[in-house]
Amino acid sequence: MDKIALYEKVFKQVDGDGDGKLSLPELQRCMAVVGGSLTLEEAEKVVENLDSDGDGLVSWAEFVAFMEEVGEEEKVSDLMEAFRMYEMDGCGFITTKSLKRMLSRLGESRSIEECKKMIAKFDLNSDGVLNFDEFKFMMS
Repeated sequence: MDKIALYEKVFKQVDGDGDGKLSLPELQRCMAVVGGSLTLEEAEKVVENLDSDGDGLVSWAEFVAFMEEVGEEEKVSDLMEAFRMYEMDGCGFITTKSLKRMLSRLGESRSIEECKKMIAKFDLNSDGVLNFDEFKFMMS
């Protein structure tokens, strides 16, 4: 099932009155269905940010935009976690040395020269290391 079909299934499940829009309690129920939670105050802020037509409800299109935004935040968080595994030194960059160490731990031993070449492919500012933005680009 693709993500839009999943969103539609969740949306229809929590749209208790079937009006095609989610009220604050329905939005809270929706987040519970997908494993999250929203306080009433948080739900009000979500509606305030998403409600493009000013009716105080979340339409299908607004709901999809919200779910996509949540998904993007999770992706960035997952990428940051992976980045930290590779950068190891706490310097905020993936160096050839830290890349070599991590690849060795993963059973993919590489020489320093091979690691330099790997980094160079995505080193957009040519400083010899990968920052988080370059890492995100590499992973996309």
